[in-house]
Amino acid sequence: MNKQKMELLAPVGGMEQLRAAVRFGANAVYGGMKSYGLRAFAGNFDASQLRQAVRFAHAGGVQFYVTMNILPVDADMDGFLKAARDALDAGVDAAIVSDVGAALMLHQELPALPLHISTQANVLNSRTAAHFHQAMGAQRIVLSRELCMADIAAMRRQLPQELELEAFVHGAMCVAYSGRCLLSSALTGRSGNRGACAQPCRWQYHLMEEKRSGEYLPVCEDDRGTYLYSALDLCMLPHLHQLRDAGVSSLKIEGRMKTAYYVATVVSAYRRALDILENEGDEAFLAAVPALMQELQKASHRKSNTGFYFGAPTPAAGAGGFSQTMEYVGDFIAPCEAGGEALIRLKNRFYVGDTLEALTPEGSRPFTVTSMKLEQTGESVQTASVAGTLIRVPVPMRVEEGDLLRGPNRNHQ
Repeated sequence: MNKQKMELLAPVGGMEQLRAAVRFGANAVYGGMKSYGLRAFAGNFDASQLRQAVRFAHAGGVQFYVTMNILPVDADMDGFLKAARDALDAGVDAAIVSDVGAALMLHQELPALPLHISTQANVLNSRTAAHFHQAMGAQRIVLSRELCMADIAAMRRQLPQELELEAFVHGAMCVAYSGRCLLSSALTGRSGNRGACAQPCRWQYHLMEEKRSGEYLPVCEDDRGTYLYSALDLCMLPHLHQLRDAGVSSLKIEGRMKTAYYVATVVSAYRRALDILENEGDEAFLAAVPALMQELQKASHRKSNTGFYFGAPTPAAGAGGFSQTMEYVGDFIAPCEAGGEALIRLKNRFYVGDTLEALTPEGSRPFTVTSMKLEQTGESVQTASVAGTLIRVPVPMRVEEGDLLRGPNRNHQ
């Protein structure tokens, strides 16, 4: 049985997502500072928050990688170096960098800061990977998303074992080559290469013929509309054994703009998949895949495919089809024994009589709400609707602080 372990790397846009990633089984997380990352509209971390976040991650046995993957101009470089120094002082485990000059500067000025080369650098071959390793001390290459499984395996054979390979396994895929997109800049003036992407590839478009002004022709559509540019999401959970055999060291989930519920749901499913693969072997893993894929359906997602791993991706028509079978309705904010009344902070409305699920690191635990009381007054109610309200609900299983509560998504009923 192949006992090789792969790192599960989760996105964190803020402390709420970080807590979810750590609790639900990530080995490492990646998040940005207020500048120099490619998700300017995520919560991100200032210098003080970054120190707190790194301490929290390390206390949970989780590594923290800071994203510094913008394409900087000369005027950015002094600030870029200062921010990297602050990140090193905060205790981050690596900086994710895409620009060659920035990577070389950090290698020379801050040799104690490990470097991971971002997918934005478009590393497609072993010679480029080796150059980053030899000239800039890179410890890891985040592979270009356009590589197929056979290319990754061939690259792995050509590289020293100490140079790790990281690959995306889940989440949104940029329509441009490994994320180097000009569409947002052209349409909105917000550059995706400098962290301000407006995601115009997710907008709906129509085609208009020159001599038929005002006559809009759909390109391809589904029940949600027409999506001309948008790529399908990526989902590689059924193929983790093949990524392992190809020599991938780290499995990266996309989504620094996502909620804590999304992070918890996806990390939990991949964590359980990896644990089965590593501890019970390929046959048990493959048998578990259908149930784990059902678990992934419970978080908001677009239609997905396997990207470029097995050849050209499925055409992107219909990629706007969102689905979510369950909704994030609350947080358990204190431990509670089986049969007790759990204290819950409300996120979204649910009702007495609803079938809910407690999402725990061990999996989903369904139960029916038999009663509900307001914590402040003790009043029995049928529902509560104000986010942040504290309520008491009987639960038939033990729950812990940090477990999540989800229920029926009435928007899709």
